[in-house]
Amino acid sequence: MLIDTHCHLDAPEFNADLEAVANEAKQAGVGMIVIPAVEPKNFQKVIDLSNQYPHCCYALGMHPMYIDSASPGDVKRLHALIKQELARSGKLVAVGEIGLDFFVTQQNRETQEYFFSEQLKIAKEFNLPVILHVRRAVDDVLKYLRTYKVSGGIAHAFNGSRQQANAFIELGFKLGFGGAMTYSRALKIRELAKTLPLEAIVLETDAPDTPPEWLGTKGRNQPAELVKIAEVLADLRRMDVAQIIEITGKNVLQILPNLASLCTPLEVLH
Repeated sequence: MLIDTHCHLDAPEFNADLEAVANEAKQAGVGMIVIPAVEPKNFQKVIDLSNQYPHCCYALGMHPMYIDSASPGDVKRLHALIKQELARSGKLVAVGEIGLDFFVTQQNRETQEYFFSEQLKIAKEFNLPVILHVRRAVDDVLKYLRTYKVSGGIAHAFNGSRQQANAFIELGFKLGFGGAMTYSRALKIRELAKTLPLEAIVLETDAPDTPPEWLGTKGRNQPAELVKIAEVLADLRRMDVAQIIEITGKNVLQILPNLASLCTPLEVLH
């Protein structure tokens, strides 16, 4: 089953033709799309989109790039909403997108670490996996994961070292590969995609962000591009794309068990 583990379908870039984008992905063969929230004001939108489209599910969390305007009250709100949605809907599959980002600035490091740790506590309480944003902060994120010991998750858009990849895998995480892997000059990422255990890899578009090489700056990234992203991974590993789709799909179902419950037995097999 071809699964886009990271797509911001709620982004303004999709407002004009959202239904067409969602349907095009489904027709292209994308069986499920995970929509992670990034801030409190879009919590309800990702919930509504997942309810609107059968092949969508969602994660709730606060992205490190959006926490400067957040408050401890938002943590309480997130906790209450997750509790409510777990009781009401089977479409909540993770806490995310959460993490640390020290690429732009470290001036709000303490704030980032507070919200990250509080959201890890929520994930642990509800036994939910996490969808991680990690940029220039891999070792810091790993330190928190070792402290809070959540039930695994996905390191989205992984761009660390082989040693760091192994550390995530040892903690029960899968690694997300998408648009960055498609660039011929991205030698480190492509080598990891080629040589890491396939059982540790999941696919993503990060649409509308991180466009693949064939789009560059000219086209809008969208979830239907996942088909070609899977083909790139198949080429790198010299495998049949059907095998790539089957194995990476099973990886997602393993790490996001609530998503598995949304699939038919036939979808789980394929």
